[in-house]
Amino acid sequence: MSGAVAMRTLYLRPGTAKTLGEECCVVNVPPLLKDLILHACGLKSLSRGRRRERHVIDIIVDQLEAIQTVPLRLPNPSDGRAQRVAQLLLAHPGSQRRLEDFCRLAGASKRNVERLFLKDVGMSLGRWRQQSRLMRALQLLAQGATVTNAALESGYSTPSSFISMFRKVLNTTPARYFSIPTSAG
Repeated sequence: MSGAVAMRTLYLRPGTAKTLGEECCVVNVPPLLKDLILHACGLKSLSRGRRRERHVIDIIVDQLEAIQTVPLRLPNPSDGRAQRVAQLLLAHPGSQRRLEDFCRLAGASKRNVERLFLKDVGMSLGRWRQQSRLMRALQLLAQGATVTNAALESGYSTPSSFISMFRKVLNTTPARYFSIPTSAG
């Protein structure tokens, strides 16, 4: 997370939401779910024994089960060589250096680092680099940077290539992603 963040936590009893995964993930919270979470947090503890609270629980679970995860996960490798490459890439997101150069600086071959990334984080080194660039661009956009500045500072050759990748990964444009939805009047 970056920038101003407000966090609320809901704990669900095991079996309450059968289709939710076991792993932590990133989601975009729609306005209805946000309001339900804020309402539930104001009630301290919800009980299925109280009719109104049971309805709130059911709607929250329904919303959580329907929500789409957002592919904004950037796992860290555990191997020291892969960690060094990851740190170099994070420190220089806009660099146009080849991945082989970063691997060499970390004291390993690209082939070894590729193998370590696949084993440790479940994605290729190139995919991890793309994900780290996207995360950096999102951070910059959240801080108020223009799409052009965020794209170039994150290592994209043009704003249009960044927007294209953004749309491919998040199914929307940067402008729409950061727009604040208005309520229907």
